Amino acid sequence: MRHFLLAAAGLGLAFVAPLTAQAAPAEQPAIPAPRLSETAAPPVATPYPDTEVAHDQVTAAFALAQKTHRKVLLDFGGNWCPDCKMLSGIFALPDAAHWLESQFVMVPVNVGRINTNLDLASRYGVTIKAVPTVIIVTPDGHALNGDGSTALGNARSMSPQAVLDLISDWNKRG
Repeated sequence: MRHFLLAAAGLGLAFVAPLTAQAAPAEQPAIPAPRLSETAAPPVATPYPDTEVAHDQVTAAFALAQKTHRKVLLDFGGNWCPDCKMLSGIFALPDAAHWLESQFVMVPVNVGRINTNLDLASRYGVTIKAVPTVIIVTPDGHALNGDGSTALGNARSMSPQAVLDLISDWNKRG
């Protein structure tokens, strides 16, 4: 009888331990940016969807981020902006895209001519005055780089590696 109780207790612990681990999953660890072999990227012609879908996309992104324990990368821009097109080209490079997808739920937010969807950035204490503006946000809504959200505004003059390294530095903040 004693052996049965010990075995049952052991099984009980075996069942409880995985449930406890699943009940409070850890946030995705910040993995450093990969070393890219590409030194340039082609621009993307129209990187941003219609302005009308932005609020729904952001809501869906945060729901997914909470389930997958990734952060949200909000990329505010316009299809008329050369730096925005270049930034999207860098994001599309295979190694960059793989790393970004592992760390973030990506949301391209069309701000028109900097006259729509600006409220989405203001939620995180950022006022959009130029594009691209990139904000990295934890799943619970804490902006990690409000102080440097416009640093990618000169994406045309940055190497793909410099862009990823900057995003990686922001990612390590939270």
